Amino acid sequence: MSITYILLGANLGDRIAQMSKALNELCLKAGTLIRCSSLYETQAWGKEDAPLYVNQVICMDTAFDPQSLLKLIHEIEGKLGRTREVKWGSRLIDIDILFYGDAVINDPNLIIPHPYLDQRKFTLVPLVEIAGDLIHPVLHKSMQELLDNLDDPLAVNKLQSDTN
Repeated sequence: MSITYILLGANLGDRIAQMSKALNELCLKAGTLIRCSSLYETQAWGKEDAPLYVNQVICMDTAFDPQSLLKLIHEIEGKLGRTREVKWGSRLIDIDILFYGDAVINDPNLIIPHPYLDQRKFTLVPLVEIAGDLIHPVLHKSMQELLDNLDDPLAVNKLQSDTN
């Protein structure tokens, strides 16, 4: 089993319902949920004229290897209506692997740790909520340190506390 941190996001349709469906699918198919952050409403990063997102970071224990987990995630996204048309475009659901244990993977279809996580407030704020002391295996800094040194002006506002 391996500990993995996953980012969920949605900015189309009933965002909170989509997040809930994605979380349920991951819990049913990917492994055991250890903890999850609150939900956050966030401005879009990279395409700032897009509708606001709802984001959440979860921590799971999974038996899947990274490539198999990515395949499962793509299947879940497809089941929930995700289409891949425009980079950083609006979407019904987006599920990204942030960390997979201490693994460093640089494959054409999978980069772990997620290549932009240290630049994105919408990722770091919920990640710090559940794993502020987690050390980035490449940058050798904690998530809290990365957030403290982040220069990202986009708004990240807590919507609700998680009840899990």
